[in-house]
Amino acid sequence: MSTDLQRYSLSGETMGTRYTALFYAETGIDTDVIGQDLAHAVGRVDQQMSTWKANSDLNRLNAAPEQEWVPVPREMIRVLSAALRINQQSNGAFDIAVGDLVHAWGFGPGEQTVTQPPSATSPPPVRLSASAGLVVDTRHNQVRKRAALNLDLNGIAKGFGVDELARSLEGFGITRYLVGIDGEMRARGVKPDGRAWAVALEKPNRGVREVMGVMELSDAAIATSGDYRQWVDVAGRSYAHTMDPATGAPLRNNLAAVTVVAPTGLLADAWATALMVLGENEGPRLAQERGMDALFVLHDGQDFKEIYVSDGKLQLAAEGEKQR
Repeated sequence: MSTDLQRYSLSGETMGTRYTALFYAETGIDTDVIGQDLAHAVGRVDQQMSTWKANSDLNRLNAAPEQEWVPVPREMIRVLSAALRINQQSNGAFDIAVGDLVHAWGFGPGEQTVTQPPSATSPPPVRLSASAGLVVDTRHNQVRKRAALNLDLNGIAKGFGVDELARSLEGFGITRYLVGIDGEMRARGVKPDGRAWAVALEKPNRGVREVMGVMELSDAAIATSGDYRQWVDVAGRSYAHTMDPATGAPLRNNLAAVTVVAPTGLLADAWATALMVLGENEGPRLAQERGMDALFVLHDGQDFKEIYVSDGKLQLAAEGEKQR
């Protein structure tokens, strides 16, 4: 095993947060060129899939008329195709056609103030899933909406951005790395001393950053969805930012967070959201059925309870046990 590898660390801003890239490579490499490529990789994803950039490809698609073919970049075609597939595999729990709900509840672009639940002022609309309302032409890189849809890729874009960071480093022949955007991470290989990459799992307490445990990661990606990072208080109640397509409103289940380990950031990100939406009963059941690796953290009074699903085997974590 090589011992003359140097540790490098590069980072920058993207998607309203920061990206990081830790890697080992030979001494003397041009980090300026690598840094520029990393920034370009995540910048391209942000420009294509952001709901906050008025001229993004996603907003252009959202504004397009129904039944009109809209050309979109090939990266976005990959993300949209994966989103539709996971929508079906999760029984509709993961659905990118929730942009209208995100805006209505004050989580979209702009300073929106919600004083009462939107459903209290009007009956919930009949919802059309992305799978039913979107046609993706992978051969010609174009998309058509069958009906009026407002798409939101926030549950999958960061994970794909992490994959693009990995692709960038691998383009330079770098095979020992840990890349991430906020809490979505992807690792390849091990450190020169043979150790895997250590990834901290955050305890899902609102307003407090505290480590719940540490997971060793190699040749895999990890993502977490939770109710503790973004929320609004409306009419005396607190609502998390993740939308439930079935109810047309923010989630109201007993889960505090779901962490998923998967081959790619895209899959980890989307499935963490899907399992969070499914809740503390259906989420572990589907994860077990699909042979996934997932950690479910449930509210348990003032504390938390953990359920770990690994290779289809359901376990209840012992009190105080760290998940690894």
